[in-house]
Amino acid sequence: MRFRSVRVARPTDRLDDVVRFYRDGLGLPELGRFEGHAGYDGVFIGLPGEECHLEFTTHVDGSPGPAPTRDNLLVFYLEDRAEVAGVAARLAAMGHPEVDSENPYWPAHGAVTIEDPDGWRVVLVPPA
Repeated sequence: MRFRSVRVARPTDRLDDVVRFYRDGLGLPELGRFEGHAGYDGVFIGLPGEECHLEFTTHVDGSPGPAPTRDNLLVFYLEDRAEVAGVAARLAAMGHPEVDSENPYWPAHGAVTIEDPDGWRVVLVPPA
């Protein structure tokens, strides 16, 4: 089977905050938006590579999207340790400090775990 692209979508009641976290904090590109589609608004955020995207949506009737566990992760492998530190510092300045990792593997390998505005966790991993 050959896939053309992959999009991971999830709801949020904090669309603007979540977009700022991923776009302005992590530095991922905003690819597009839509409004008023059957009561939904949404934003597409690009991931490394052109075929992978995040989609965040909100609905006029509410879109609760609590994180299921502290071990549901979106993991980013960065180019160097300075980049990990820089992104972590930028997110901390935006009100998203590092949190303790559920899995000891990540801190043992120099990774930083941060929660987005909905409590979903992102891991920033430096090269080995």
